[in-house]
Formats: sequence, C-alpha cells, structure tokens
Amino acid sequence: MENSNNSRRSFLKKAALGSLAAISIPEILAASAPKYKTKHMSLSKGQIILFQGDSITDWGRAKDDPGFNTSHSLGSGYPMLTAASILEKHADLDLKIYNKGISGNKVYQLVDRWETDCFAIKPDILSILIGVNDLWHKLNGTYNGTVEIYRKDYIALLEMTKRVLPNVKLIIGEPFGVRGIKAVNDNWYPEFYGYQKAAREIAAQFGAAFIPYQAIFDEARKHAPGVYWTADGVHPTLAGAQLMAQAWLQTIK
Repeated sequence: MENSNNSRRSFLKKAALGSLAAISIPEILAASAPKYKTKHMSLSKGQIILFQGDSITDWGRAKDDPGFNTSHSLGSGYPMLTAASILEKHADLDLKIYNKGISGNKVYQLVDRWETDCFAIKPDILSILIGVNDLWHKLNGTYNGTVEIYRKDYIALLEMTKRVLPNVKLIIGEPFGVRGIKAVNDNWYPEFYGYQKAAREIAAQFGAAFIPYQAIFDEARKHAPGVYWTADGVHPTLAGAQLMAQAWLQTIK
C-alpha cells in the first residue's frame, strides 16, 4: 500500500514538473508484441462477438440487460471501450457485441453457465479472460483450486465449446497482475506464473489468438507507475482498460 502511494506521488510530481515522457499506448503495444506471436482474424458482416470472464470483464455491466452494443449491457471496462472502437470503425458490418463477464468467476463457474451465457448467444468470436480468481480466491481461503484444475477445467470448457460451436474463433487473454499494488503481493508468485503458462499453452492448443496482457502491463509500467494502470493490481483504471482494449483490437486485421 505504501509503495503504491509513493509511486503515485512520484508520478504526479514528475507529471507536474513536465519531466514525464508522453504515454503512448501504441508504443507500449509495439514494444510488447515481439514477445509473443498471435493469430489475427478479420470481421465479417453480421458476426456476434462475446466477451467472457470475471470482474475485469464484467466491470459493472447490467446483468438484467440481455442486450448488446450499449454501455448498459457492456459495462464500463475494456469490453465497452473495445466495442465502441469496433462499432465506430465497422458501422457497415451490423455486428452484435455482448458482455457476459461475472465478477468473482473462476473457470468452473464459466462452465456452469455456458449454456445460457455462451451457447444461446452463438458467438462467432469468443473472447475469454479468466484465471485471476482461480489463484486469488485460493490465497484468501475461499477456494482450493490448483493450476492443474485450472488447466483441466479450461480445456474441458473449450472442448465443449468447439463441439457446440465448431467454427467459433477464440481469443484468450492472459491473466495478469501488477505486482506490488495492494492485492498483488509476493504470495502470488511463483504460482501465478503457472496459470499464465497454462493460458498460453491452451491458446496454442486451440488455435486461439492470445493477448499477452502481463507483458503489456509490464511494458506499461516503464511509461507510468502501476497505479496509473490498475487500482489494486488486478482491476484496471480507465487508462488500463483502454490499454487492454487497444491490445484486444490488435487481434483484428
């Protein structure tokens, strides 16, 4: 907590003195891109895009709203920012963009609601960001999962998805944490690296586009302190959500 406050004060002081270099999200993404090779996909008319995950994806969306393409249904995080950019650039494609993230979810909870929150929507592009709670809730004593359970459940989820939606295009986001900021402390490591490795390998196994969010946030910290990008090490600030949205858009040709 003290370290994050010191970082914030230092950042604000430098910014006030004009000594802080301009922050460029495209530069951050370009610097982190060579670390991973990812697939790219194109958009087609009438496609349905579905965002899935936990609170990072949920981000205050109205769960009583079954709709699409509105801030009410998409929340105020990276799915909404991503959708706004896509809809502005591709007005001719008549796309439908949904967000069905739910705060607190772990992989097995996605499985439990997949029939209504995925299959019923019939997405053409399915974006999943999941894994932080699979470790975080273990550390706070409310869950007893392991990396092996995370991997097994995730593979089972995607195998089931491919059986029902064989043509769906997958985008998998890397679970990330900004170390030293509130929630994300040394207790997360080295175990958290195993979850990230599993997500990368699962993306490769299923031919999914992979978004290396950890590398992206690590690079972003070279431009501004972690508290500029995330309030607690997990949940992004508005700047962090825009960073995530722009990273997601890199998967689209």
